[in-house]
Amino acid sequence: MDYHITRNPYTLEEFNTYPYESLEQVQAKIEKARNAFRIWKNVSISERVAAIRNGLTYFEKNCEGIARDITRQMGKPLAQSHNEIKGFFERAHYLCDIAEKTLSPDILPEKTHFYRRIDHIPLGVVFIIAAWNYPLLIAVNGVVTALLAGNTVLLKHSGLTTSIGTHFENSLKKLCSWDNLLHHVVITHDVAQRIIEIKNIDHVIFTGSVEGGKAIKQSTAYSFMDCNLELGGKDAAYVAPDTDIAKAAEGLVEGAMYNAGQSCCGIERVYVHENIYAEFVEKCCTLVDRYKLGDPMEPATTMGPLPTVNAAKMMMEQIRDAIHNGAKIERGGHTRKIGNGTFMEPTILTNVKQPMRVMQEENFGPIMPIMKVKDMDEAIDFINDSKYGLTAAIYTSSEDIANQFSERIDTGTVFMNRCDYLDPALPWTGVKESGKGSALSKYGFYALTRKKAIHFRTNF
Repeated sequence: MDYHITRNPYTLEEFNTYPYESLEQVQAKIEKARNAFRIWKNVSISERVAAIRNGLTYFEKNCEGIARDITRQMGKPLAQSHNEIKGFFERAHYLCDIAEKTLSPDILPEKTHFYRRIDHIPLGVVFIIAAWNYPLLIAVNGVVTALLAGNTVLLKHSGLTTSIGTHFENSLKKLCSWDNLLHHVVITHDVAQRIIEIKNIDHVIFTGSVEGGKAIKQSTAYSFMDCNLELGGKDAAYVAPDTDIAKAAEGLVEGAMYNAGQSCCGIERVYVHENIYAEFVEKCCTLVDRYKLGDPMEPATTMGPLPTVNAAKMMMEQIRDAIHNGAKIERGGHTRKIGNGTFMEPTILTNVKQPMRVMQEENFGPIMPIMKVKDMDEAIDFINDSKYGLTAAIYTSSEDIANQFSERIDTGTVFMNRCDYLDPALPWTGVKESGKGSALSKYGFYALTRKKAIHFRTNF
């Protein structure tokens, strides 16, 4: 039997070992989930909400151990793992709060001799493939929404954070008297692809690379099932001349460096008005100097190791390309070995140009290229000059300017005076190669249900 091993990225010590499951073993779990769905879909929404809230108490009771599991598997500082747990509860409880209103039938206005409504019907077994960088937050978007909507779940968590999938199973597999609602599986990519192609599931939620998303989209074509895909990003910000420069620098440095830059909507390029460019760069450099790299279990550490040695290679290729083409390293620009971990220094680049790889390719690391622009029009052209479209941000004191900016930006989310944050009341949506479909908010529920039209003539 083949085994999957997870390792601590700081010590490189073995964290846990998991046997890979065969297609036949997974099929047996899907069948259990299918049988559970036939019962769970008929449970009232209020009962589902109560059951799931009860299941979430597992995370409350085990929050310290779960935070340590996150840090020891993917390397984020322990304080940030605790922050992730707070965000997990914010999203989960908000979804519970709105579930009954959102999923109840839509009753259409009265029409003489007719009764009309729209029911929100669960899809069946939802296959969720979750990523490692926010192992709780990414998974909860799909898991809790799917279960509240009346579906059951097959969860494949990332190989880097496998134990988090086990925590979800421990919490939500059995809720009150309902069993087999969620199964976590440890499988290869080939088995995952076969699961989709053999048509025994009903929907796929995937967070990961563009290449992975394209492969899943092709596989779902065999059965015409739909999928939600959250893929790459090259999230950008424009700093307008009327902004509070110190606050803008603080927000954007954190947006670029938090979680070692490994955030789905982390800032990866910044366009700054020429009148404030020099002061903005200076303040960013001062902020970056405060980061402390080291053991992520230590309270003083503010940036942990990368999850794998290979993660740094693409970042360094982008930096070398930028330097070769005239960019300047203001801070960082190198990898470090601390303990047994591989770290990417928090990096600020100036004199960058739009065609450079660091301005076009996702790097998923703590790299902040800052480019001077003459005005907002030029910034918007550069921001839209990307194959990605997840989020964009503007820092300005004028809401009118922010509205003008948002109307012209091709992204799923536009921020004013903040970045790198998901509000659970708003749909999380990518455009272009950043993905398809929506998570969170009421629209996340609509993505995991189908619409059934009820059209009765009452005077027949």
